Amino acid sequence: MAQQQPAKDHWTQNAYSASASFVPELATTIVQWLDLHPDDTILDLGCGDGSLTAKLKNSCASVTGVDASANLITAAKKAHGSTAGLSWHLHDCRFLDRWTNFQEEAYTKVFSNAALHWILRDANTRSSVLQNTYKMLKSGGTFALEMGGKGNVAEVHTALLAAVIHQGVGIEAARELCPWFFPSEKLMKNMLEKVGFTVERIQSEYRPTKMTVDKDGGIEGWARLMGAQFLEGLDSLAKREAAVKEVCEVLQTVISHEEDGNMYLGYVRLRVLARKPR
Repeated sequence: MAQQQPAKDHWTQNAYSASASFVPELATTIVQWLDLHPDDTILDLGCGDGSLTAKLKNSCASVTGVDASANLITAAKKAHGSTAGLSWHLHDCRFLDRWTNFQEEAYTKVFSNAALHWILRDANTRSSVLQNTYKMLKSGGTFALEMGGKGNVAEVHTALLAAVIHQGVGIEAARELCPWFFPSEKLMKNMLEKVGFTVERIQSEYRPTKMTVDKDGGIEGWARLMGAQFLEGLDSLAKREAAVKEVCEVLQTVISHEEDGNMYLGYVRLRVLARKPR
């Protein structure tokens, strides 16, 4: 679930829980697509703090969680480190072939929830991530993934772009600061088929999602955590704070629902079930 840029670890369990605790809770559909069996061996790409990964273990033989955030892997080990059949590994998923545990045909299934839009942001490694995922699957194995799809969180994406531009960043530089890759169904299907997968199911769902109401959450907490790389493009704390303030003020009426007073972001979820042919 965590962002895969290795330069700085923005992620903490507290910040994630405060601003995005709904992410693992809304993964019911893709877990159903994963179709776990007692003898399955699972690789979870971008496992985050392990809250969902640990639940998967209840229905299979073993789960291996990999994430680039040292903070979140530490949290996963602290919460679930003694659970048999669960293992946690700190590694940048863009470079799976450099992982000391990389092994071809090692897993019956690969799973990823809310992580690949970070992992695949780097266009230079995008194809190799999918190629190495394919290699690590046993023949006949499946890859079940859910990630942000085209148009995901468009309101806050636009607001973050505008906010950093208003603080003096050029438009092209602002676009480069974006940490996400949100593909369409067609593009994702083509990418997976290019490395050998057979795409069995693919679905996009527009799912307005209620923001948390925690003190450190809401749209401000979300923007600070998920939009951290946008804010890092600004050269002073004052500019970063001004950008966060602008994002919150601009979105106040855009994402607020009058009927209940809550804020909702326009999530677009892209789900795929792909198989490695026998």
